[in-house]
Amino acid sequence: MISQRTIQEVFETARVEEVVRDFLNLKPKGSNLTGLCPFHDEKTPSFMVSPTKNIFKCFGCGRGGGAVQFVMEHERYTYPEAIRYLAKKYNIDIEETQRSDEQLQEMQEIESLHLINEFAKTHFIENLFDTEDGRTIGLSYFKERGYLESTIRQFGLGYARNDSKALQNAAQDRGFQEDRLRELGLITKNGNDFFRGRVIFPIHNLSGKVIGFGGRTMREGKKEPKYINSVESRIYNKRKAVYGLFEAKHSVRKHDLCYLVEGYTDVLSLAQSGITNVVSSSGTALTKDQIKAIKRFTRNITVVYDGDEAGIKAALRGLDLMLEEDVLVRLVLLPEQHDPDSLLRSLGAQAFKEYLDQEAKDFILFKAGFLSKESENDPIRKSIVIRDIVESLALVPDAIRRAMYLQECARLLAIDERILVQETNNAIRSNLKQRRLQDRRAEIRTDFTQQQTTPMPSRPATQDDEQGIAYSDEYQERDIIRVLVNYGDQLYSDEDGISVAQYVINNISDVMDTFDNPFYARIAGLFAEGLTLGRVPSQDELVQHPDPEISGTVVEILATPFEYSPNWHEMKHLPLVSQKMPDQNYVEDAYQAILAFKHHKIDRKISENQELIQKFNAAGDEEMMRLHINVHKELKRIKSEVGEELNSIGIRL
Repeated sequence: MISQRTIQEVFETARVEEVVRDFLNLKPKGSNLTGLCPFHDEKTPSFMVSPTKNIFKCFGCGRGGGAVQFVMEHERYTYPEAIRYLAKKYNIDIEETQRSDEQLQEMQEIESLHLINEFAKTHFIENLFDTEDGRTIGLSYFKERGYLESTIRQFGLGYARNDSKALQNAAQDRGFQEDRLRELGLITKNGNDFFRGRVIFPIHNLSGKVIGFGGRTMREGKKEPKYINSVESRIYNKRKAVYGLFEAKHSVRKHDLCYLVEGYTDVLSLAQSGITNVVSSSGTALTKDQIKAIKRFTRNITVVYDGDEAGIKAALRGLDLMLEEDVLVRLVLLPEQHDPDSLLRSLGAQAFKEYLDQEAKDFILFKAGFLSKESENDPIRKSIVIRDIVESLALVPDAIRRAMYLQECARLLAIDERILVQETNNAIRSNLKQRRLQDRRAEIRTDFTQQQTTPMPSRPATQDDEQGIAYSDEYQERDIIRVLVNYGDQLYSDEDGISVAQYVINNISDVMDTFDNPFYARIAGLFAEGLTLGRVPSQDELVQHPDPEISGTVVEILATPFEYSPNWHEMKHLPLVSQKMPDQNYVEDAYQAILAFKHHKIDRKISENQELIQKFNAAGDEEMMRLHINVHKELKRIKSEVGEELNSIGIRL
């Protein structure tokens, strides 16, 4: 188990904006950063990162937390795995305490698969550089293609010897289990190595872990596939993997542009020439998941495909997928008989870059022009082409861009623009209707599943439950927790040296048991426990708490899509005059929150005490009845004082 000291150091060191930027493209917006949420489909950014609060929050799907929660959600890591990932990123030494058998088992499941793949990658690299047939066959092939050793090592290229047991024997000598090797597709059902006599291209996920391999045969003339990929496993999904994105992500973000090519070697050639913002779809047809992965870093994709019929058809197949994801697509078709590697060799690096810039065409206009030429003098074929273009235009979400396309496509297709507009609008309505139907079906399935599997959180019953009303004191309870989470570690009084947390907890200790919302009660309890140990729980501790209910509640309180605009003060000279800025007003804020909270909770205490008076009266217990009558008088006195103070500061309840 990872020690608490290490976890605390990770909390204090990890910056959520740095962690998120490893996976997403973020842009400044006021004091925050925004981007497209990686956890749900969206075309308008609703994902916010607050560097000052060290949290992320999506106002679309509701996910939020700190650096630990982001890594857990994005990489599907457990809490310990996320801590280890961040410790490695920030070069923090991990201090271990003894783990239970269950914890060991939990960690080993996925980690062992990554370890085996990393071992296989090292094995293939050693084959390439340290064996005679590796140097003669594999390394010679790469060098004939013009790849430098630095490029070969950067992408971890390797070689699988033409030996049916080479990898299996090496892996078993290291103690790796055969069933794990088979799960990853490194050995076949017959017990032979899957990759044999091939150069190897490791495929990484966005955090740099090896999830699979691609292999190109070196046995010319044999009746076997030229390229093969690892089988799908718990860590490798072909539809989601984008070859080269781990190596290219920073360059893609920097240039706000991604070049999409067809194969592994195309990526290597362009990257070596200085065009480092390049990826490929791993030798598979482009998928929506792959587009989403690229879109995390840029909306601008330039497709660079061969100019032959196969290349054009491959490009057209991916167009609608990219339009649907609101990607800005351009196309570069290479001259016939050329692929990116051969044209790069022919022109040289600088001229090739200029060629890409000059030849990049808007994809949808290319499609309209290309299909229009194909259907010349064939009315039936032309009607099919127009319908195809209409379906593509209906996927363009931006109305202005769509209007421009409609105008230009009408000209290219020689059709009345009004007809094209009408048909496109019909297609848009049809798409919306279909999408709503799908969403409704998904909602019904989700509601049914939740009813079957998700119990409601337990909490004390209140009179309001019978009337169908939520927590009666929800606002006051939330306000107390808001003050504790935001300002708990601030000094309430310079003279006494007490913190805001101490002031709040001390003043509500007599009504701490009256919280209706169980999550707020647990957070208040964490502050009370911390104070008994002489410390105030930090925001980072609460945001990155291993209990997702606590973490989620804290992030909901911290995150807001709104902020006070500095323009009111700096440009319009209209500062806040009735009170200090929120981050400077916490003393008064805490005081008012306590008054409102206690006023509501004392009512609860009075009601409970009246029930006891009636109970003891009915039982004839005069002594206990008189005692609770005195309690009633004291509670009424406190309520009156609190009420007067609330009225004096203008708070209405």
